[in-house]
Amino acid sequence: MGKVAFVFSGQGAQHVGMGQDFYDRYPVVESLFCKAEDLRPGTMAQMFTGDGADLKQTQNTQPCLYLADMAAALALMENGVKPEGLAGFSLGEIPALAVGGAFSGEDGFAIAAKRGAAMAKASEGIDCAMMAVVKLPTEQVEELAKPYDKVWPVNYNSPVQLVCSGDKEQLESLAKDVKAAKGRGVMLAVSGAFHSPYMTAAVEPFGRELAGFAVKQPEIPVYANATAQPYTEDVKGTMLTQIDHPVQWTKLIRQMAEDGFDTFIECGAGNTLQKLIGQILPEAKVYRVEDAATLEETLSALNA
Repeated sequence: MGKVAFVFSGQGAQHVGMGQDFYDRYPVVESLFCKAEDLRPGTMAQMFTGDGADLKQTQNTQPCLYLADMAAALALMENGVKPEGLAGFSLGEIPALAVGGAFSGEDGFAIAAKRGAAMAKASEGIDCAMMAVVKLPTEQVEELAKPYDKVWPVNYNSPVQLVCSGDKEQLESLAKDVKAAKGRGVMLAVSGAFHSPYMTAAVEPFGRELAGFAVKQPEIPVYANATAQPYTEDVKGTMLTQIDHPVQWTKLIRQMAEDGFDTFIECGAGNTLQKLIGQILPEAKVYRVEDAATLEETLSALNA
């Protein structure tokens, strides 16, 4: 077996109940969640007992999803599985950096909350959205998007999935073009046009907040969305660039494969990254850990 990487899910995968299995079973997870609750009262209610509506709001999604991602990683490490490399999709890059040692788990939660608040503020008063385009090659989707002045290709998820971000009305028009080209557009469960120029308004406010945290270069390599390369010394600068620049997920995963990674474990809610990595690297071994059941399945597969 080659090297093992943990990858962390991003917005759109959130659901009520995420992380609760690990909160109930692992004291290290309970400790992190309790510290988070002290910093941001009501977080666990949004995760465990809410109706899901609150979780769709960016300022809530990001800190809650951060905890769910961290819970899965901590559970894996408590069972002796250690990552040799890390990556996270959008928000998922923050738990990746925390596990990598760039900052503490508690600071990571606070940073995720600040990021979510800044991005939610930037979305106010703008009728924007994100749409995944599937069944068409990346280059064709880029061409279809070119006539629209308020739509941008932003998440290069896999060779056959590209997410566009921007004005909702223009995205709806683009969806018709995609359908005519025999593709399919799927609106995502997010409340902003992330990784597009609409998010530039969030960069400076988040940067001011980030300045108050001690951040260092990760001890475990963390591959950055914006560059598809491991983080270097300028961790804060790369974190800020990510907000309004595309997520180069396909390039990132291929770079990790070139660097010797052949086993990937998605940590957090859902299995989106597991599917995407399967499309990018069909030969890779890809698992997920979301709850106690998937943890046991993954541990059994790794032991085998």
